Amino acid sequence: MSGQILVADDDSQIRDVLRIALTQAGFGVAEAGDGQEALEMAHSLTPDLIVLDIGMPEMDGLAVCRELRKASEVPVVFLTAQGDEIDRVVGLELGADDYVPKPFSPRELVARVRAILKRTQSEAAAQPVLRRGVLSVDPERHLCHISDAPVTLTGREMQLLVRLMGRPDNVMSRPQLVDAIYGTNIHVSDRTMDSHLRNLRGKLADAGCSDAIETVHGVGIRMGACRGG
Repeated sequence: MSGQILVADDDSQIRDVLRIALTQAGFGVAEAGDGQEALEMAHSLTPDLIVLDIGMPEMDGLAVCRELRKASEVPVVFLTAQGDEIDRVVGLELGADDYVPKPFSPRELVARVRAILKRTQSEAAAQPVLRRGVLSVDPERHLCHISDAPVTLTGREMQLLVRLMGRPDNVMSRPQLVDAIYGTNIHVSDRTMDSHLRNLRGKLADAGCSDAIETVHGVGIRMGACRGG
């Protein structure tokens, strides 16, 4: 597997370690020393994945991720200080794909990068347009419409909706949704998943489809009829 990885960290020694590990694994590597530079390079280089330190000068990693998600769904792996659970939770809610606490094993980080790229490249393969009632979703082009009205979704919201629409009559538990969207090697709190569901429901309801997602109490979530109106 190959690809272009952007490594953003204000610590040059950490960048050196990551560059060596990722290069040996067959990846191309670009480096940024602060958040502002990382954001500019992300726009100019369009990397396949970004390894992003949270605690950087000029613009921290959370702010960079927030800006990226306005126009890009590039996978993001956060580097976090040991024990900073709040930052990890916020990062995941912003749309990060994984986090690795410092100090970290370069071998483990490379394995996580490979796993994320394998998953995202698989998801990017041609997929049919999904339809239910007035709701239509084109996963490949990241488009969602209710009747003829476009609905803007984040990457996580799109993943969640596609997963539900793929088996619309089946009930999925929150742990199943977490594993399907984040993978099995990362802990995501119920609060994070509830936040994605709440935001997704709100956007679909605002666009005229308040019955898009049903809660089966004590069991999980499934698609509603999506009749609209």
